Amino acid sequence: MTEIVKFPNPILRMPTRQFNFVNPEVDPHELVQEMLQVMNDNKGIGLSANQIGYNLRVFVMRGLEQNYACFNPKIVSFGEGTNVLEEGCLSFPGLNVKIKRFNSLRLRFQTASGDVDTINVSGLTARVVQHEIDHLDGYEFFNRANKFHRDKAFKKQKEYLNGTRSA
Repeated sequence: MTEIVKFPNPILRMPTRQFNFVNPEVDPHELVQEMLQVMNDNKGIGLSANQIGYNLRVFVMRGLEQNYACFNPKIVSFGEGTNVLEEGCLSFPGLNVKIKRFNSLRLRFQTASGDVDTINVSGLTARVVQHEIDHLDGYEFFNRANKFHRDKAFKKQKEYLNGTRSA
């Protein structure tokens, strides 16, 4: 089984390369299947290619009606309004941080076949998109939190990793 890359692996801090459909380094459909399998096996709702060792601008996510595989994604616009919710990450076990994100956005991406698609998403799906794009940009999600929430989350994570606190 493919393992999830964990912090502090440097690949998590590197901006990813665009997926090249003309000369792909991996079959896009096989990559999607591998990523969905890893995401589901680990009970995730999103997963970026760099979280399993591929330096490629690709992520998968669970949607309300279907799963999405987004190649070379770009947020086209943000809606109005934000909210603060706790986020976790498969690459940062035991770390849950309150983060402010936009409530809705418009996303343009390529499918595994290379076709361009644009979708409007809101709620949890918009949050997942923003989180996964942070991964693809090499940005650690906890850096979006204010210092108070970040410090509190790291303290709880330390207790969790030491076995003195449950997730």
